[in-house]
Amino acid sequence: MKPSVRLAAVKTPDGGEMELYKHDRDFLIKINGQELMSSRQHESELELARLGCAHLADSKAPSVLIGGLGLGYTLRQALDMLRPDAKVVVGELLSAVVEWNREFLGELNSQPLEDKRVDLKTGDVVGLILRSSNKFDAILLDIDNGPSAMTNSGNHRLYSYEGIMACRYALRKNGCLAVWSAGPSKKFERLLVGGCGFHMRRYRVPTYKGSKSQSHFVWVASEKESILPLGGGESRQSLRNGSKESR
Repeated sequence: MKPSVRLAAVKTPDGGEMELYKHDRDFLIKINGQELMSSRQHESELELARLGCAHLADSKAPSVLIGGLGLGYTLRQALDMLRPDAKVVVGELLSAVVEWNREFLGELNSQPLEDKRVDLKTGDVVGLILRSSNKFDAILLDIDNGPSAMTNSGNHRLYSYEGIMACRYALRKNGCLAVWSAGPSKKFERLLVGGCGFHMRRYRVPTYKGSKSQSHFVWVASEKESILPLGGGESRQSLRNGSKESR
C-alpha cells in the first residue's frame, strides 16, 4: 500500500493548518488533521454545478460566480455546461489553494483555470458579492464545510442573513443561488426561505457516483420558483415564518 505524501501546507486565517496530500493517484486536503475534500469523493461538487447551472444551458453570455475553488471539480463541470461566451468568476480566499490547483491539481480537471472564460479573484468572497449588484445568473457556493464552517470562522458571515441577502442582490432576474453543505441544516433552510424570501429546494447528493450510503446536500434557491431544478425536498409553506421544519 502506497503511503500518503504531504505536498504542501498553509496557515488558515484562524491560525489552523491546511494540508495537501497525494495518495497514489488521489489528492486530498485536510484542515487541522480532518479531511475537508478528496478527489475520490467529488460527485457532490459536480452536482453543485449541475443543479446551480441547470437553468443556463441555453442562455446567451451567462455570468456565474463560484465561491470556493477547492479541487476544481465544480468549476470544470460549470465550464462544460456553459456556452463559449460565458463568464465564470471564481472567488477563492486562500492564494495557496490557487497555487495548488495550478501546480498539482490541474491534471484532475484538464486545467480549468486556463480556460479563457475564467476570471479568478483571490480574497473574501463576501466582499466580492457585495460589490456585484445584479451581476450573476448563478452563484455557486462551496465555501468551507457549508453553513457549519470549519476552516475560517469568518465564513459564517457568508451563510448569515447579511451574506445570503448580498447573494440575492448580486443575482440577476431569474438567477439562482446554489449552496453545497456537508450536512443538513434546517436553520439555514429557514434563513433562505423565511428570512431572505427565496423559493428553495434541497437535494441529497452522493459523495461519489453510485454511493447510496454517503451523501452531502445542495440547496438551490431563487426568487422565481419555476426555474428551480426538478426533484429535491421542497420547503413547507410554514417554513417561511420559521415555525416548522422542512421535510
